[in-house]
Amino acid sequence: ASSGAKRKAVSRLLSFAGVRLAAPSLSPAYQIQLTLLWIMVVFALTWDIMGGQMGYNSFGNILFFGLGMYTTSVLQVGMFGDVASYNAAKGGDVLALTGAQYFIGFGIGLAVSAVLAVIAAGIIGFGILGLRGHYFAIGTLGLGIAAAEIAAGWEYIGAGSGMVPPLFPAGTNKGLFFYFAAFLLAICVFFTLKRVYQGRFGLAINAIRDDEDKAEAMGLHTTRYKAVAWCIAAFFLGISGGIVGNLLGFIDPRDVAFAGATYGVWMVLMAVLGGKGRLWGPVLGAVVFHVTQETLWTYIDEWNRVVLGLLIVVIVVFLPQGILGFLQDRFPERFGYKVDPKDGDSGKASEAAR
Repeated sequence: ASSGAKRKAVSRLLSFAGVRLAAPSLSPAYQIQLTLLWIMVVFALTWDIMGGQMGYNSFGNILFFGLGMYTTSVLQVGMFGDVASYNAAKGGDVLALTGAQYFIGFGIGLAVSAVLAVIAAGIIGFGILGLRGHYFAIGTLGLGIAAAEIAAGWEYIGAGSGMVPPLFPAGTNKGLFFYFAAFLLAICVFFTLKRVYQGRFGLAINAIRDDEDKAEAMGLHTTRYKAVAWCIAAFFLGISGGIVGNLLGFIDPRDVAFAGATYGVWMVLMAVLGGKGRLWGPVLGAVVFHVTQETLWTYIDEWNRVVLGLLIVVIVVFLPQGILGFLQDRFPERFGYKVDPKDGDSGKASEAAR
């Protein structure tokens, strides 16, 4: 029976991967939207490490995204030209990269972005992760704002005028390239977190969420676990920033790189919408949120923010556990839970032995 279940799981996984790999070719007009969908999945999953699994609501994750965006572009330019001259306010140098130069710079930029984001998370984390509750949330809120102002005043990276990453090489399908880059990143994030949550680390951060004082009393170095969790999120967000910066072709310090009012808030909303604290919850929330947002922008552009805001309010008020949490309570058997007949009316369920 177990081998049959494994075969079904593998078959479903291959079917899922096949459909996703074929999607950009079947719908070339929606390549950018599909690419951003995978980025949204990364946003939601990385936020859920702290906000869902550990109970620390962070509004500062956008810092690592913006840091990765600028780092990748600066390295792409700096490896083959002068960054200051390239970003000069009165028309900088023109930099024409070959295909090999572009992709080498892009790859190295992503790697360095991930490392710098982890270093930033480690340094800031040990300083701010001593805070708890709303104090931590408010403290992290200031990180993205401060970073945006610093970037907007730094002439070396274009200041308030922003920065334009090197042009994507001609002869290569830009949409397909970044779609597969974002898709592979999302897959890596999902399976990395799945592995992490199933081990000792997952139990530790869940213990911090349930009762941090008791976790400390049991000998857990909670600050260390919190810092490592934030570093994991920062690693993937740094890479995602490099991808998005090159995909969009322009980096604005306030509205793109450190856009706390949009990307920063969306990270939280998508995880809550789908069901935070569950591996598939943020994925579901990201899909529902992104599809809904794109639909609203298409048909009711002037009212899309209003309708989207009302939708979020309705979900949070009437489905506080998120969509996945509601479905698990409503149909527990479909999620591997057995309902005790004595508790059937109350909706209590016990996890089935697999």
